[in-house]
Parts: sequence; structure tokens; C-alpha cells
Amino acid sequence: MLTAITREVNAAIGSCELTFLSRIRIDPDLALKQHQQYQSALSSLGCEIVIVPTEPGLADSVFIEDTAIVLDEIAVLCRPGAASRRPEVAGVESVLQQYRALASIRPPGTLDGGDLLRIDKVIYAGLSTRSNQNGIEQLRNIVADYEFSVKIVETTKCLHLKSAVSEVAPGTLLINPDWISKSAFADYELIEVDQEEAHAANALLVGRSLIYSSSYPRTMEKLLARGIVVVAVDVSELQKAEGAVTCCSLVFATP
Repeated sequence: MLTAITREVNAAIGSCELTFLSRIRIDPDLALKQHQQYQSALSSLGCEIVIVPTEPGLADSVFIEDTAIVLDEIAVLCRPGAASRRPEVAGVESVLQQYRALASIRPPGTLDGGDLLRIDKVIYAGLSTRSNQNGIEQLRNIVADYEFSVKIVETTKCLHLKSAVSEVAPGTLLINPDWISKSAFADYELIEVDQEEAHAANALLVGRSLIYSSSYPRTMEKLLARGIVVVAVDVSELQKAEGAVTCCSLVFATP
């Protein structure tokens, strides 16, 4: 069984943190509708949806991925690089402790879950504006006990590592080579995003199917041509907040 932990769109989403995008008005009602459709897509792929209640003022809290990384053996609570987002972790902790033993990233470390790409027993960690060396080293020390290795990837041209690369099938990654070096992922088959769709590298693999934004039809055609089953969702309002499909859930196996 798969569990997908999500968090509803906060009424304050228009005040979200922005680093690489200019601020554009976000329609919170449309964002909520799109998020509900995203949850429905997760359900259609066999996920049990668990919703963490939102709290006033946590503008970015729908992007729950940044608060934790969930492995089979343990969940590691992150310490988001944006100070305004650190209060999000407590609500997620109270739910995650029902499923996993927990460890936490401590100051001065910072770590966003969006910077963590796990493939089998390797975790690629983006050294970014949100995740620092100390936070990544803490993660490395925690997961070493479970035979995971952590490889650092410099991430300077986009918000998170998974803005530039994500897993779309076993052994296959979707990548924007203008934002991240392909050399770090030489062991995998790489599909490059269409040159006209710079933000198209983020995709959420659930089982053998892929939840993917409908905003990037050219790149989607590349995925379909590889025989990848794509479940398209419209998350255009969430994208205005520098969000994407991996950002809005924590998906993991449960007994």
C-alpha cells in the first residue's frame, strides 16, 4: 500500500516565498481546485491520502515535500532554508511519527526535501539556496546507518534539485541540462526537457505511472514516446508559487 501525505492550499499562498520567479497573483480558489485534482490523481494510482491540517499564515505549506524525506527505515525531518517555512515541520512531524521513526536536521543545517532525489540506495542532494553543506552532511550521517549514500550536486540555477531532474522510470531521469550538470547522472538514461519548456523536469513517479504537469506538452510527448504512462494534472496556479508535482506530497510504502 502507498500513503500520500498532503496539505491543503493555505489562504495566504499569495505571500509565498519566491526566489527565481517574479510574483504573479495566485487565485487561491483555483489553486485549491487544482490541488484536489492532484490528490485525486494520487488516489487513482493507489495512494491512501492523508491530509495534514494547514495553519494560518503558513503560505507555502502545501509544498509538503520540503519538510521531510521518507525512507523505508526512517523519516528525516528537514529544516527548510527559508526561515518562514520552518514552522511547517511541526504539523508534518505529528503525522509522520505514526508511520516511521524520526530524525531531524538541526541548526545550522538547512535542508529542503525538494533538493533530495532518492534513487534506490543513493540520495542526490542539491547544494542550493535552500540546502547547505551542514544540512546535507547531517543527512549523510543519519542515513549511513541504513546503507544509503549521499551525493552532492551543485544547484545554483533553479530553486531545488528536483526542479532540474527527477526520476520518470526505473533507471531513467528527466533533466534540464541547462540547469544541472548531466555528469552527475551518467549512470542513468537521460531524457532532456524540450528547450521551450525549462521548468518541465519535475515529475512524480508513483509505481509505474508518472504524475506530470499538463503545462509542458512537448516534453510530455517525449515521455509518452518512451512508453511511460503519464497522468497529466493542471497545477498552473501552484507553479506560480515555484511549486511542482513532487512538491505537494510525501509518498511512501506502508505495510
